[in-house]
Amino acid sequence: MNVLIAGAGPTGLTLGIDLARRGIAVRVIDKATAFFDGSRGDGLQPRTLEVFEDLGVVDEVLQKGHPMPPIKIYVGGRLVDERRMAPTLEPTPDVPYPNGSMLGQSRTEAILRDKLAEYGVRVELGTAITGFSQTADAVTAELSTGEALTADYLVGADGGSSFVRKHLGIAFVGTTDESIRMLLGDVAADGVDHEYGHWFGAADNPMSGIVMTPLSGGDQFQFGAPLDGEDADTSLEALQELVDKFAGEGTAKLRNLTWSTVWRPNVRLAEKFRVGRVFIAGDAAHVHPPTGGQGLNTGVQDAYNLGWKLADGRAEVLASYEIERRANAQRVLGISEDLMQKHVDGDESALERGENTRQLDISYRDPSDTRPLVSGDRAPDAPVIDAEGNKTRLFELLRGPHETLLRFAPTTPASQPHTVDITAPEAFAIYHAQPGDEILVRPDGHLA
Repeated sequence: MNVLIAGAGPTGLTLGIDLARRGIAVRVIDKATAFFDGSRGDGLQPRTLEVFEDLGVVDEVLQKGHPMPPIKIYVGGRLVDERRMAPTLEPTPDVPYPNGSMLGQSRTEAILRDKLAEYGVRVELGTAITGFSQTADAVTAELSTGEALTADYLVGADGGSSFVRKHLGIAFVGTTDESIRMLLGDVAADGVDHEYGHWFGAADNPMSGIVMTPLSGGDQFQFGAPLDGEDADTSLEALQELVDKFAGEGTAKLRNLTWSTVWRPNVRLAEKFRVGRVFIAGDAAHVHPPTGGQGLNTGVQDAYNLGWKLADGRAEVLASYEIERRANAQRVLGISEDLMQKHVDGDESALERGENTRQLDISYRDPSDTRPLVSGDRAPDAPVIDAEGNKTRLFELLRGPHETLLRFAPTTPASQPHTVDITAPEAFAIYHAQPGDEILVRPDGHLA
């Protein structure tokens, strides 16, 4: 089997890794001629860190990133408060990564590209998909290089302006709010403590201002500042004027602007995530406002859900991708929109991230089933004892591109590979299990 992935952002790279580790031939192409060099999606949620543990990159991600820093709140140039976007939580046996990690998107992508390269797959830059057709058995794609490629499946992970989605004729339903425009980018700032985030609010409207969040691996900040009227100047000088306006002249001297863009609230959801042998994922299927930090993370979850299903190939399994992921994307878009509206309305609670942004509550369960842990739910971590009698974590034993059968206090020998026999009492409690119970965990870490 072979799969063509259009788009080498976090979604396409995650899917490429998941397929390659299964021994599936995969090509990852991108129309860009150079790798993206900016922070953009810089917040990695706890569930994404669990995916990255399974893919073998979480240690590097955590080492190169940093926790969400405290934010100093200034109003009219005066320090009035210091707060955190979310409380810092301690790991528990079922949740090993309770807190997110801040890492600029370009650095996350570099880590994922390196992991993909370990499987002998390298991103092909300057290679766009220019057309495709499909039969019941294959997809034939035309590339900008002049190559005609036949693949078993095509996945469009090619962003909000996705060629793949448009070529399929899938409607992208939603809105773009032209009344709100922000200047976003990465810049270094002298005179501003890099150990903190900073909110510089206007004296007459504290919720209107500029935010600067420190980026790991240097002295840059990711900034977000409002734009008035039709002005779309993304230069260092324009940004300096905005900082002087909200923080006060002389507060910060900006330099080394490496990335900037004009952003508008864009909230859209594709009507379909699949047509035949062609799938869409990530921003090609749903675009989010940045509030709550959901966009990149939802794309990673799309890829993690789709990879094992492409490898499985059964019709009912492939059909479940759209069913599961579109419903989840719709739910997450609602969370992001609600937080965005609170911010626009001047509600300071918009700064507080709730439990539902961590994506640990992703579930594909039947909504009518109210039991505490059922089919479709995320399989929690738990303390277990391995076959050699050593104490370890369940996630360590689940790692890999396979499903795993959990047997609680079994009385017979295991008859299939990837079986974990569980005797630790804490694991029984976490899984609401009784002796003799068996629970199958899907390759994407959800209960089957």
